Amino acid sequence: MTLPPAAPQRQLKHRRQIDVQVYARGDGLWEVDALLTDTKTRDTAMIDGPRPAGTPIHEMLLRLVVDERMTIVAAGSETRWMPYPGHCTEHGDAYARLAGLNLMRGFRQALRERVGGVLGCTHITELAQVLPTAVVQAFVGEVIDARGSAEGASQPFQIDRCHALRADGDVVRLHFPRWWRPPAPAATPD
Repeated sequence: MTLPPAAPQRQLKHRRQIDVQVYARGDGLWEVDALLTDTKTRDTAMIDGPRPAGTPIHEMLLRLVVDERMTIVAAGSETRWMPYPGHCTEHGDAYARLAGLNLMRGFRQALRERVGGVLGCTHITELAQVLPTAVVQAFVGEVIDARGSAEGASQPFQIDRCHALRADGDVVRLHFPRWWRPPAPAATPD
């Protein structure tokens, strides 16, 4: 994969940082803290006055409590920095509505239905979309058998979910031989 070359004179203007941390609680539940922070490299005029460079424009935390089946047991959000104080948080805690959703079964669609658009905050809703794969990464080796090597195990969830892990590819053939399938014969023209 090749990146376009970076311009020698480019100048950083905006930084968005997303930090996701997943904690085992010791009671069979897990906490997922997702933080989104936007900062500018220059002073910015905001509705409540100037924000000095490096001071967040947005800083929002979304916390989920999930069980080992990836079902959300509880959820909530906190907006620490926002462009419209007194208005950005008027959604109450719309994100409590995520309770009952499963991160692996239709989560992104259900997320849009429950908190998309004017029902929630654009930034928190966007942040929530990265959580399924982050939680999977946390669960691999502790909750999820990603190798599918146990007797009677199902095919590992990640097979056929990306180019490198296609069932008829070399990665699966070499590292998941039990789950490898030979490539389908190429169609021949009539």
